[in-house]
Amino acid sequence: MQVILIQDVDNLGGRNELVNVRNGYARNYLIPQKYAIEANPSNLKQLEERLKVQAKKEAAMLAEINKVIEVLKAAPVKVGAKTGTSGKIFGAVTALQIARAIRDQKGYEIDRKRISISDEVKELGTYKATIDFGNGNSTEVDFEVIGE
Repeated sequence: MQVILIQDVDNLGGRNELVNVRNGYARNYLIPQKYAIEANPSNLKQLEERLKVQAKKEAAMLAEINKVIEVLKAAPVKVGAKTGTSGKIFGAVTALQIARAIRDQKGYEIDRKRISISDEVKELGTYKATIDFGNGNSTEVDFEVIGE
C-alpha cells in the first residue's frame, strides 16, 4: 500500500514522502497515529502542490542567502577590541562580537551560534570566520580587528 507521510518516521522516511508499506502497518499504525495518509489521487495532487510551494520557498531563501553572502564578502567587517601597548587584545574576539559587528555595519542579524572562528584571535589584524546558513550553505567572511 502506498502512503504519504505527514511526519518523519524513523526507518521509513521523511515528511511529504511517498512510501510503500504493508497494508496492516498502514491501516493499524501509520494512519491512526496520524503519521501518514492514504495515497489516493486527491492526496497525491495536494502533495504535489505542497512540494511546489516548498520548492519556491527554498529558491527564495537561497536567493536571500546569496544576497547576504555578497554583502558580507564585499568588505571586511571591523571588530573593535581593547588592546595593550604591545597590540595584544585583552581577552579574545568572540562570535558574539562578530555577530554584533555584522548587525551594526551590514544590517543583517546573524545568530552567533552559526559563526565559527578558526583560530583564537588575540592580536590586531585580519582573520577569517565561517558562517553556516544551514542546508549546506556556508561562507567564509573576513573580519578585521582594530583597536578601540
